[in-house]
Amino acid sequence: MASSFLIIGMIILTQTVVGILGNFSLLCSYIVLHFMGYRLRSTDLILKHLIMANSLVLLSKGVPHTMAVFGLKHIRSDFGSKLLFFLHRVGRGVSISSICLLSVFQVITISPWNSRWAALKVTAPKYVVPSIFLCWILQMLVNVIFSIYTDTKMSDRNNTSNKDFGYCSTILTDQKSRKTRHALPAALLLFRDVLCLGLTLWAGGSMVLILYRHKQQVQHIPRTYASSRSSPESRATKSILLLGSTFVCFYILSSIFQVLLALFDPPSQFLVDITIIIAACFPTVSPFLLISHNSSVQRL
Repeated sequence: MASSFLIIGMIILTQTVVGILGNFSLLCSYIVLHFMGYRLRSTDLILKHLIMANSLVLLSKGVPHTMAVFGLKHIRSDFGSKLLFFLHRVGRGVSISSICLLSVFQVITISPWNSRWAALKVTAPKYVVPSIFLCWILQMLVNVIFSIYTDTKMSDRNNTSNKDFGYCSTILTDQKSRKTRHALPAALLLFRDVLCLGLTLWAGGSMVLILYRHKQQVQHIPRTYASSRSSPESRATKSILLLGSTFVCFYILSSIFQVLLALFDPPSQFLVDITIIIAACFPTVSPFLLISHNSSVQRL
């Protein structure tokens, strides 16, 4: 049993360290490119906030859970536990919102001038910064509500059942009270996730359709000229498609384990650990996907 805990701890620790280093390296690369005079696209600004959100997820979940596996079982402070839950949910919310915003913005960018999105092609870049800050503000407001309606483990409370998540645990009162108190925040979080996931899937499908139509058009252009028309926007679109597809896959897998975690009361430690590992997969993998598809960053 001790060896299995050690293996889980090493996996989470490696995942956290690699993910934080990857996100930090990518963020530094964007900053260096900016000071070197490279013209960064509007999507790069969204990616910077995605990097910060991913780092927040890894720091608020991976670090304390690794500490819990290696001996520091619980955070004693109620405020400390709530703060970690809050930071993790804000990071996760900004991450899914950034992927959604990135996909929708890229669809508008690559859409033909004769499409219904033509009017937005010029004005869309002006709304990138307000949209990003709106994402952060909304996620903070929603998760403040969730934190208020969530109790964390305090050793002197009685007549409650604890759902252990490794480094801290939530305190649940009777079943009726739990359903009543969690209905509003759960509905808000579910609405956010469904809306963002739906928009991401729609945007991904639209990008695939636009790229397919473009490929059909360039088939009639001489090969030497067609090869020169492999534009940065086309490469950026394929990178965003890969990023969005990876996110959706990991999100669905993570959601399945989150449901299992909610169904079992209390959940097994193995289920908790696997849920943590899967939830950290996208924040860990995403910076390396972006680096591999960005020649400017690769040169650095």
